[in-house]
Formats: sequence, C-alpha cells, structure tokens
Amino acid sequence: MSKPAYALPEGLPTPAQEPVALPYWEGTRAGKLVIQKCRGCGKHQWGPEWVCHACHSFDLGWEEVAPRGRIYSWQRPHHPVHPALEGHGPYIIVLVELPGAGNVRMVGNLLGDPAQAVTIGAEVEAVFEPHDTATPPYTLVQWRVVG
Repeated sequence: MSKPAYALPEGLPTPAQEPVALPYWEGTRAGKLVIQKCRGCGKHQWGPEWVCHACHSFDLGWEEVAPRGRIYSWQRPHHPVHPALEGHGPYIIVLVELPGAGNVRMVGNLLGDPAQAVTIGAEVEAVFEPHDTATPPYTLVQWRVVG
C-alpha cells in the first residue's frame, strides 16, 4: 500500500477536536463541509462557538454547505512555523470566503505549485485530505483552484 500524499508533511500536531467543533470534524471525515448556523437569526459563522456572533443566541446548529468559495486573501510562507515543516516551504495559505454560507471565511492550504500565481477572487473547491493514521484520525479541508 502506498503512502498517502499530503499537502503538508506528516508530523504536524493533530488538530484539536474540541466538543463545540465536533460536527465540523465529523463532516470532514464524511467528505462534507459543515458550518455552524444560528437557529435564532439564521446567520452562519466560523469558527465554531457556543454563542452566535450576530445575535448572541445559544441556539446553534450545523448545516452542510457547498464546498466551494473564492480566495479572499492569501500568504506564501517561506520559513517553517513548525519543525515538521523544515525544508517544505514555501506553501500557500488562503482565506476562502464561502458564498453558500453567508460569506464566512475559512483558512486552508492552496494545493498545487507553491510558486503559482494566486488571484484574489479565484474560485476554489474543497479537497478533503484524510489523515487516517493519526490519533484520533481527522480530515483536513484543503483548497484547489477550480478549472
């Protein structure tokens, strides 16, 4: 069996799977993008919280949204921010705006050539990257340019 290819090398810390964000992590494991949505005012929000950012309601739920967005901002780090990244730069981090979720924004890596030109407003789609051998297993949401 071949070793899976990841956007970033293995050895990075496992993301914290806090109870408030568990539906998100369960969604990513199923290949779905799930975002918090207030049952009071109907606003989406990211990151997960116990209270609505807009109306301060505690009545929050989760909704599957289209795993597509557009690049709002980006950065190309060249220096490692963790020992596991030594020798693996540069890479591209994007802030993706999700029109299907009230334009909330999520951070992720942009897949492809790390020297590629990045265009603000470019359409991107989610790529679900499973890390099945981690403890606990998790799936990251990465992004790739559509087309």
